[in-house]
Amino acid sequence: MNRSICWLLILLVCCCKQKETTSEQRAMATSKASITYARGFTIKETEQGIKVIEVSSPWPDAKSGFSYALVPKNTPEISLDKEKYDAVVRVPVERIVVTSTTHIPALESLGVADRLVGFPNSQFVSSKETRKRIASGQVKELGTNEAINTEILMELSPELMVGFGISGKNKAYETLQQAGIPLVYNGDWTEETPLGKAEWIKFFAPFFGLEKKGDSLYKAIELSYARAKELALQAKTKPTILSGGLYKDVWYVAGGKSWMAEFLRDANTNYLWKETENTGSIGLSIESVLERAQDADFWLNPSMHTSYNELEETNRHYLQFSAFKNKRVFTHARSIGETGGLLFYEYAPNRPDVVLKDLIHIFHPELLPDHELFFFKPLE
Repeated sequence: MNRSICWLLILLVCCCKQKETTSEQRAMATSKASITYARGFTIKETEQGIKVIEVSSPWPDAKSGFSYALVPKNTPEISLDKEKYDAVVRVPVERIVVTSTTHIPALESLGVADRLVGFPNSQFVSSKETRKRIASGQVKELGTNEAINTEILMELSPELMVGFGISGKNKAYETLQQAGIPLVYNGDWTEETPLGKAEWIKFFAPFFGLEKKGDSLYKAIELSYARAKELALQAKTKPTILSGGLYKDVWYVAGGKSWMAEFLRDANTNYLWKETENTGSIGLSIESVLERAQDADFWLNPSMHTSYNELEETNRHYLQFSAFKNKRVFTHARSIGETGGLLFYEYAPNRPDVVLKDLIHIFHPELLPDHELFFFKPLE
């Protein structure tokens, strides 16, 4: 009898503790946003309405990531352990500074380009909308990303700065953080897949309270890309592809696990370095490239050259390639903005579906005969 009472007491104590734990878990419960292809960030939301963005890949081989708390402006002061976060941002953001041209299309797509107040190296911006705002002084020039003019930036009083870096060492960024300007790192450029890069629009959306719009924009791009990829499978031929060109004495081709290689795979082509494991570029001798790709059907992005005359004058070995002889060389270097910025570097990460359609039109013109090339153009 006594033993039964003891067991009953133990059960009651356990149940009470279980109830306490469950209550605490409910208070800290989070819902996780759906991220399908991107590998560099996650988004969670607590029951308090705080969005937590964790960036695990701010740059290649980063040893640790960052955690950012997004707190709604229209809520009472929330008890928050600020030591847990690398930045606390009050949202929606009304004044923002970004540091990479790839960030601008995301702002424009979300309809918040008018909230951009500063940008470094603004001569590289190709967007017509943002160029008008730069010309009118609504977007201030901030120098270079490595040496941002902190005095001008602080005068702008941004509520958020989206940083871009190849490491965590940037004295200007440190100065801004000490001044109380929230800094968050965007690592869209570290993604290795076309749809992974594009999905970073979901990173930007919560800062403006536009999560639904971000999801909708991304779904449209994802669907457009999937349809183009499916269309490419109908091609009756699978052309062989050479990429890159010489820089000094080294020929750099896209690695088989790279962003560009995936585009070529999805365009239903036979990329000649598809079996390599490199996620970046591969440095080769011109002799080895000639041996493998002399008879390639197409040649994509011959360094930054834009004409056949340039290629011929640069290196006579280029004339040995069948793609040169047959005038089947294409480049993204001919698609430039008003001040010389390359559209490919600014918009391609955000619109992989347009990149893929360009490639399908080039390699399988019968499948998309009416498509107008946007990023890639034939050499002059």
